[in-house]
Amino acid sequence: MDAKVKQESPPDPARKEAMRLLAQATLAELKDAWKALADQPEVYPVRGPETGLVMVRGRIGGGGDPFNLGEATVSRATVRLSTGEIGHGQLLGTDKERARLAAIFDALAQRDGDRAKVEALLGSVADRLAQEERRKAEETAATRVDFFTMVRGDD
Repeated sequence: MDAKVKQESPPDPARKEAMRLLAQATLAELKDAWKALADQPEVYPVRGPETGLVMVRGRIGGGGDPFNLGEATVSRATVRLSTGEIGHGQLLGTDKERARLAAIFDALAQRDGDRAKVEALLGSVADRLAQEERRKAEETAATRVDFFTMVRGDD
């Protein structure tokens, strides 16, 4: 009896980036985008939302032997839309509603009619994250001290 080996397709980089942005979206951003949808499909939970712990592993210097660094709290959810698409959402923390909404938007991104709306949400989240990164870089640059000073002569 031959057992078929399931060939997993390589991860889609665009979906991976979308899921990263959905995990970093605020609850308000996700709720506002959901309310803005004119035709909200029925959403059925497949798994969760639920909260649990995952083990975080690290490596000394990035290349040493792996070691258990500690645990992190995560929330995840899997949903199915009435049109058949399945979405997954996972994020750090205990916000189950954010995980559920992230899963819904992951599923909506698979629908041709809603892809542009999800991309608009992802664009606004990416812009907010870039602004926060710029602000943090500016605050850090303001505290930078140049210790290299050269003095010539005895004036």
